[in-house]
Amino acid sequence: VQINNSFSGQNYLPYSTAILESYVSQYAADPARYDWLLPIYKRQRISESVTHLLGADVVGFSTYVWNGRISLEIARRLKAARPETLIIFGGPHVPDYCEDWLRENDFIDVAVHNEGEKTLLALLESFPNRDWGTLAGVSFIGGDGAYVKNMNAPRIRDLSEVPSPFLNGAFNKLMEVNPDEQWIGLWETNRGCPFQCTYCDWGSATAAKVTKFEMDRLLAEVDWFANSKVEYIFCCDANFGIQKRDIQLAEYVAGVKHKTGYPHALSVQNTKNATERAYQTQKILADAGLNKGVALSMQSLDMNTLKSIKRDNISLETYLELQRRFTRDKVETYSDLILGMPGETYESFALGLSTLIETGQHNRIQFNNLSILPNAEMGDPAYQAKYGMKWIESEIINIHGEKVQLDDDVTEVQQLVTATASMPEEAWARTRALCWMAAFLHFNKILQIPIIVAHELSGVLYQDLFEAFMTPDATRYPLLAEIAEFYREEARKIQNGGAEYVYSKDWLGIYWPADEYMFIKLTDEKKIDAFYTQAGSLLHEIVADRVPHSADEIIADAVNLNRALLSQPFEDGQISVSLNHDIMGFYQAVRVGETRPLVKKPVTVEIDRDTRAYTDFRAWCKEVVWWGNKKGAYLYTNNTREQQLAGHY
Repeated sequence: VQINNSFSGQNYLPYSTAILESYVSQYAADPARYDWLLPIYKRQRISESVTHLLGADVVGFSTYVWNGRISLEIARRLKAARPETLIIFGGPHVPDYCEDWLRENDFIDVAVHNEGEKTLLALLESFPNRDWGTLAGVSFIGGDGAYVKNMNAPRIRDLSEVPSPFLNGAFNKLMEVNPDEQWIGLWETNRGCPFQCTYCDWGSATAAKVTKFEMDRLLAEVDWFANSKVEYIFCCDANFGIQKRDIQLAEYVAGVKHKTGYPHALSVQNTKNATERAYQTQKILADAGLNKGVALSMQSLDMNTLKSIKRDNISLETYLELQRRFTRDKVETYSDLILGMPGETYESFALGLSTLIETGQHNRIQFNNLSILPNAEMGDPAYQAKYGMKWIESEIINIHGEKVQLDDDVTEVQQLVTATASMPEEAWARTRALCWMAAFLHFNKILQIPIIVAHELSGVLYQDLFEAFMTPDATRYPLLAEIAEFYREEARKIQNGGAEYVYSKDWLGIYWPADEYMFIKLTDEKKIDAFYTQAGSLLHEIVADRVPHSADEIIADAVNLNRALLSQPFEDGQISVSLNHDIMGFYQAVRVGETRPLVKKPVTVEIDRDTRAYTDFRAWCKEVVWWGNKKGAYLYTNNTREQQLAGHY
């Protein structure tokens, strides 16, 4: 059982179950002894899963945060219906020290830690004998009621001994039985992570040398994905680009896509501290259209915070240099910041946000809320106490995901951090609201043109511009004050156990980030023009004392241009915007990291609103606000919008 979330009607091939089956089938003394049922790979009614599993002597669950609760409930009901079934739990959600967990869930017979291939083989080969006293890599409650945790099994050093589930046909029957399924591929090229970031259970589990799968195998797997018409591949490596050969791998995937059209996309996590290889691999993927933006995951720009999460050995300059190079090459990037890290303050977070934009990140910063994983160092109560971390149990909801409610299901939850000693509850809510405001104004490009112009002309920090919109005079700017209060209220809802996203039954029936929800709301209520009127006045007020002679005219030009470019439903026709300054040329130069003066001269900007005209509000919500979200492609001059998978951000 490897239950994954469904994204926009697409599902992951259950890689973990397939590679375990492949290993056992290859190395068992008598492979014919085993009959493998089709795996359960997506959420369905719990009773259906139990019925499917009733015929099995042994059932294994691969668990993580998105399937922990449903896996436990399936196992509980299965054990009650068929007590003799051997139930095994593995995966990153099994606690490293799991006595309390095993006693609480006494229907679990044995827990497997770390890599599962050799351990599962040993468990099955000994079945029905249940004496695991000397078996490495397992925990269990013995017949005498004592808790037993054996030492971890050594990692597999030669990955050539692990068969490929793609090449040996492990997925064939599953794909034949589900011919209409649109599969997402999970792909390993190596295992291990040498870093030890405290919020991540990846390095905590390995913290060691990276081991590699054979190159010929990997190239053949790429061909398999293409021949199977798998559109989207998620690479499971912690640090793609850490190996020299990763450049060759990227080139091969790009070549296969050029020849066959598949895969459409390959998502990877960049390596750290390897600037040149990270640049080359991502540039190859970008040029081939295999990524929708290069991810640069800083997580924080504050050195005190980076030290507390053990990322101070990862060079920030590596990321900033990559950002500058990709900007220069016109390759879009997006950056990750995690909200609520130990040691982070409101001030340090706001400064990091401002610094990223200042160094060229105008495309997208993804502001992720910090959640605690059970086997990460951050999951240790002593660590949490040291940094004064407070968390709430929050339902896991996917960005742009539907509100799916089965009549027989359980909700999955996460431990979401809502305060630390350095960022108390009020400061966390203030920071969360600032993130939404920055996304709304700048990264969604709703006000990006005048924001950039105001910053470049006046020198006012980006964070100060955003903060001004968080604290406007409600008498003079009532709509701006309403927007700011909405973000603060949504932050407080999260702290009280509410959803991370805002659900709308009317607007596609999905969960929206608060910034996108507000964009739709203003559009639906026909308040966009009122927003621009108030925003232009506030911006002029902010910069007037620094640029007194021409600020009014320049800001007015920039605001008018941004409004004319903003994609809105029920608008069409060619329009012309007459400006007194070359705002567009100046703005575009800043966006790509170039320096040029803002020239005062009559300029006319022709805007095509026919090519992307929308007469259906729901279609506009989907194709502009949702599909354009990663690029913030909400302007008519940014017409390329690609379908996004719900939950992938």
